[in-house]
Amino acid sequence: MSVEKRELLRRKKEKISLGGGIERTEKQHAKGKLTARERLEYFFDDGSFVELDAFIKNRCTRFGMDKMDFEGESVVTGYGSVDGRLVYAFSQDFTVTGGALGEMHARKIVKAMDSAVKVGAPIVGFNDSGGARIQEAVDALSGYGDLFFRNAIYSGVVPQISAIMGPCAGGAVYSPALTDFIFMVDKTSQMFITGPQVIKTVTGEVVTAEDLGGAMTHNSTSGNVHFLAESDQDCLDMIRKLLGFLPSNNMENPRRHGEADDINRQVEELNDLIPESLGKAYDIHDVFRPVIDGGEFFEYQPYFAKNLVAGFARINGKSVGIVANQPQVMSGCLDMNAGDKAARFIRTCNAFNVPLLTIVDVPGFLPGATQEYGGIIRHGAKILYAYSEATVPKVTLITRKAYGGAYVAMCSKSLGADMVFAWPTAEIAVMGSEGAVNIIFKKEIDKAEDKGATRQKILEDYVAEFATPYKAAERGFVDDIIEPQATRQRIIDAFNVLEGKREKRPAKKNGNMPL
Repeated sequence: MSVEKRELLRRKKEKISLGGGIERTEKQHAKGKLTARERLEYFFDDGSFVELDAFIKNRCTRFGMDKMDFEGESVVTGYGSVDGRLVYAFSQDFTVTGGALGEMHARKIVKAMDSAVKVGAPIVGFNDSGGARIQEAVDALSGYGDLFFRNAIYSGVVPQISAIMGPCAGGAVYSPALTDFIFMVDKTSQMFITGPQVIKTVTGEVVTAEDLGGAMTHNSTSGNVHFLAESDQDCLDMIRKLLGFLPSNNMENPRRHGEADDINRQVEELNDLIPESLGKAYDIHDVFRPVIDGGEFFEYQPYFAKNLVAGFARINGKSVGIVANQPQVMSGCLDMNAGDKAARFIRTCNAFNVPLLTIVDVPGFLPGATQEYGGIIRHGAKILYAYSEATVPKVTLITRKAYGGAYVAMCSKSLGADMVFAWPTAEIAVMGSEGAVNIIFKKEIDKAEDKGATRQKILEDYVAEFATPYKAAERGFVDDIIEPQATRQRIIDAFNVLEGKREKRPAKKNGNMPL
């Protein structure tokens, strides 16, 4: 090969690597953001990233697009390794036409997605785009449609992860919304269907981009996003960490990770964790953190529906998904948002063969007209559906209150829990003892001369007999009542027994989940 041809190739690649040029790169850095290629370089194992389709260019010749001085397209695609495992990725380049998506931009992403599914590898997208490239009109819209279709068809096949690392508006938000996990970077990323200017024009509302679609808005209020990062680097580190809990595809199990903690370790501090008073709260994290390996918990939607905790951990070196009521928030009641959060997490775990550990301390579904009008029946039913549908190993631990329909919803034996444990402090009943006594013994109490003393005696007798886990255990709804200190050992044993679990559901096109 001639020196001239090699030199031409080098020059072209060098120009492509500059994206929109040094000036625009500096503007990106001034905003605290990495460039598209810097993100890929940081994310993948050192030297492992291989770029694909670097020479693809847009085909639009209208509105001056043919005179723009850049090579390649406004997105970088390729593959590399993360902790030695194959991962595909695309990274939108805001320095080139604001990262706007056009026909060829979409084609590059589609090719990367198709390639990832062929080989069973996760696909990660770094989104930093102003939306559709207006100059390409319907071709750009068609490109979005191609992405949406694949997001849906490949859902549950390989993990799809989206990072919002800049503006993401209009149709651009729907591709991330269709993926399994969404990250946002605080203060430098926004996501909305219609921006502040459009809203002001149409409705007269005045709102900033950050308040409307900033990272904390979507993490705490809308629930559209699952993780909040402090910077681009923090976001990339978090995604690498998340991938460690997941398999590469739905045909594999998550890899066992590192040296396992001692499987026989007793957790004596759990013996005195539950308060004597039912009205006193405690932090549910204090139940499972001493039980999981190294206390390492990767929490899912920590700022949304705080009355329910969800996230990934390892027990005996193996990934598990944890779903738990949080007594510190709304006494651990289930509400509409908790229904959405739990159901989404449960279904994601089930799709990628991550066993489920459910920890129960729930007094019921949150009462009130606002919840009823908002559809708590429908939202609560999502949890019932998700647990019933899940075929991964399911272990449940009841620590204290387990009342009514909420008890059933939190992966009870009736919903297919494979193993149910209860601490001696557990109360499994239709409702709390106070309410039950008021209903069952109303006539007897009303007739008594000393109503207070009579009610107290009845309550004490009722609590002694029914406010325990023993009636449920007598019926086989609890497999064993265990000492709290033995929790880690028993949970590990249960998951080991269930490792070879095989369970099928009737063949169908799809179930009709209450949405």
